[in-house]
Amino acid sequence: MTYCVGLLLNDGIVMLSDSRTNAGVDSIATFGKMHVWEKPGERALVLATAGNLSLSQSVVALLREGFAAEDGKAHDLMQATSMFEAAGIVGAAIREVGRRDGEGLKQQGVEPNLSMLLGGQIAGRPHELYMLYYAGNFIRATADTPFLQIGEIKYGKPILDRVIQPDTPLVQAAKCALVSMDSTLRSNISVGLPLDLVILPKDTQRISLRKRITEQDPYFSSIRGLWGEGLRKVFATIPDPDWSL
Repeated sequence: MTYCVGLLLNDGIVMLSDSRTNAGVDSIATFGKMHVWEKPGERALVLATAGNLSLSQSVVALLREGFAAEDGKAHDLMQATSMFEAAGIVGAAIREVGRRDGEGLKQQGVEPNLSMLLGGQIAGRPHELYMLYYAGNFIRATADTPFLQIGEIKYGKPILDRVIQPDTPLVQAAKCALVSMDSTLRSNISVGLPLDLVILPKDTQRISLRKRITEQDPYFSSIRGLWGEGLRKVFATIPDPDWSL
């Protein structure tokens, strides 16, 4: 399994993913799940993947090479004129891979499972964040719902609900995403380091930060310690219930 989160903010986009892939407790591996298409000043697109690894790798390969779907139309992320069109291209690639491989997986007793986050900006158009499903359909993040998650979402959602607003600064949003990831790492062994973090400021069409975070990263290590200690301190300040037992 995995955990990926994307944050749509007034100042830009933050995306974070883990890199653990497992097919059981004795088959664990590391695969990057963050993929970037960038032509600085023109476009910067970031795709994070969760679900069946073979399906997600096939989708990314189609998007890298360009492809023609069943309708014969050529699709190329580097030619998309808007993020909505880019999301449609990713959806078409998902459907194409599902058409090729989905039935074969089902015959082997494997239920196809795939979801993706696509964030970015194309020059002259707004920055946007989408979540795509196995059917190739998608939803868009809004000011009312400024973050989207895929994979093991439940452990990291509470901190996002309490902190993330559209006007949250990019650096603080990245900090919140890392706390959200730490909560997930502590509660689910199917999510694991290293992590991939991307920050895309608004109207630059350029990724300002692309960072791989390992066990040795001093800042993430400090977050893990300080967050746990802070929670314990806050818990201790809450009065005990006045109940007779």
